[in-house]
Amino acid sequence: MELGLVGQAIGMFAVTNVDDIVILAVFFGQSAGQRGGAARVVAGQYLGFAAILAASVVGALGAGLLPDTMIPYLGLLPLLLGLRAAWRAWHERHDADDGTLAARNGPTVSVVAAVTFANGGDNVGVYVPVFTTAGTDGLVVFVVAFLALVAVWCAVGRFFATRPVIARALARWGHIVLPIVLIGIGLLILVEGGAFGL
Repeated sequence: MELGLVGQAIGMFAVTNVDDIVILAVFFGQSAGQRGGAARVVAGQYLGFAAILAASVVGALGAGLLPDTMIPYLGLLPLLLGLRAAWRAWHERHDADDGTLAARNGPTVSVVAAVTFANGGDNVGVYVPVFTTAGTDGLVVFVVAFLALVAVWCAVGRFFATRPVIARALARWGHIVLPIVLIGIGLLILVEGGAFGL
């Protein structure tokens, strides 16, 4: 295994996934105190990133899973999830005023996976050309390195979510931060991808 290729994989993963740390911290903060909550976040992150890798590998092999013109519209997924989370936060606040607030269950595996995949539309655009030129051995190195780094990213996200100051902030504001982050990511993907013709 060539160390230069591993270094390239680490650098490329870090650059294309730095925003995921914030999202993971919010998800881990929401799942704090929930039985199996952290496991759901990790499983969802792996599932979503596996879908990104699959789309990138298929694209690199020439099948072109998604046309370039469709990638910006992946932003609709986090946008809709953000609107749904905002509605739930408002509804829970309203129920709390009535004394009927149900316990929060934290994010589900499917929500984490969907957000991870939708946020990875730009990753596919970066990974496909690199995977195309990497050859079979290089492709294996990238995939293995990326899957190992997902665990590191999850650990960093959980670390941030469990710091007392950050944990208190997430507990108090996480239900507000999550919709804002998701809606922001969705709009950013749509705008940067040219979905609105800007």
